[in-house]
Amino acid sequence: MICETCKERTNTIFISREHEKLCRGCHRMTLREKQSKFVKMVALLILYAYERGYELTFGDAWSKPEYGAHCKNSNHYIRLAIDLNLFKNGKWLDKTVDHEFLGEFWEQLHPNNRWGGRFEDGNHYSFLHLGRS
Repeated sequence: MICETCKERTNTIFISREHEKLCRGCHRMTLREKQSKFVKMVALLILYAYERGYELTFGDAWSKPEYGAHCKNSNHYIRLAIDLNLFKNGKWLDKTVDHEFLGEFWEQLHPNNRWGGRFEDGNHYSFLHLGRS
């Protein structure tokens, strides 16, 4: 079988609640390991945008549970999601399509990366955690 995360051939597969086929190594990555990997990839995403003449500011980078019940199910709450505000020549680019080049780059960095543009939240970038997006 092929692991849907690392794309390696494996005999040992864990099926997640979302029915993804993950090898034991990918399944066993701790939350802290995911958070570190996520931060490094956000740094690459930021550099990628700036190298192309864009600027960014942080949107939601971390949500506390007191911000609302929906936050408990958010990857923002576990530090695996960030919203980035995109600018070009001082103008705020707030449409999903404006983020498409970043979203496609983000998705290529790691198979666990999810871009919010696939669900009309174009400035959202996250790392898959079982049961969350």
